[in-house]
Amino acid sequence: MRIEQLEYLTAVTQHGSLRRASEKLHLSQPALSEALTKLERELRVTLLDRRRSGARISREGRELLPYMSDVLAAVERLRNAAGDRRTDARVIRVGTVHAATSTLLIPAVRAFQERHPGTTVEVLTLQQSQIDEGLAEATLDLGLVNVLDGDDAPVGLDGIDLLHGRPVAVLPAGHPLTARPQVSIEELRQERFVMMRPGYVMHRYVHRAFGPEVPPAAHSTDGAEMGKALVAEGVGVTVLPDYAVIGDPLHRVGMIEARPIAGDQTFLTLQLRQRKALQQPLPVRELQAALTARAAEYRAAGASASAAS
Repeated sequence: MRIEQLEYLTAVTQHGSLRRASEKLHLSQPALSEALTKLERELRVTLLDRRRSGARISREGRELLPYMSDVLAAVERLRNAAGDRRTDARVIRVGTVHAATSTLLIPAVRAFQERHPGTTVEVLTLQQSQIDEGLAEATLDLGLVNVLDGDDAPVGLDGIDLLHGRPVAVLPAGHPLTARPQVSIEELRQERFVMMRPGYVMHRYVHRAFGPEVPPAAHSTDGAEMGKALVAEGVGVTVLPDYAVIGDPLHRVGMIEARPIAGDQTFLTLQLRQRKALQQPLPVRELQAALTARAAEYRAAGASASAAS
């Protein structure tokens, strides 16, 4: 067994196929396939389910993945101790529902790249179920998701709470409802509405808050970023977590406004998820630390603003 074989398997699970993994590794596909076949023979298990659509890690492979990750993490620590800087040259894949992108994710990535200029952070916009699946299958390193009161992380995943907030009505500048300190559900029901598609927590929240009389969707979209852009252009109004709006560039320049929803007691949490009981590589741990530090700064800034007002 060679360390390279474990790295090859990780690459296949991350990139979803032998072809894409071979391109990233600068290795021919037949050579990659042969190396993994030899590893399967040595371990006497089928590590990959090979299909026309691509190779995915098998059930047996998922069971062994934490042990392989421990070996690779130990090798990385050894290389770091020996001063081998090549361990920075890797890709970290982060799945996000696009909550707090400009207020948390982008500043954290900026701080991280100063320490790891050779590491690429690949950000993928996905639905929450896709993020959880990607983490479980090791095609993602970290995930950022919104959760409602009572939601738990799936079995096998750990959740770290980064930000807590409340749903807010997101309105375009100059909208009549911006004159109100709060906006009611009934008032929102009368507006053209930008709905998050099924699979997002805010879609579930809207159905919970509005009951059977959900406002007719003028448009539907994936993720908060496009939702805010549509609101800024006057297409409609929407509802998002306050931490996805307050401090956003569109909010700072006055193109969108946020108002609390009258009588609503819902709490939302931005959660950082990763595989449980897994020793992550050093760059992944440092990106996680950067996200946690940026979340603490955002909370402190919000507390200072509240105290000043």
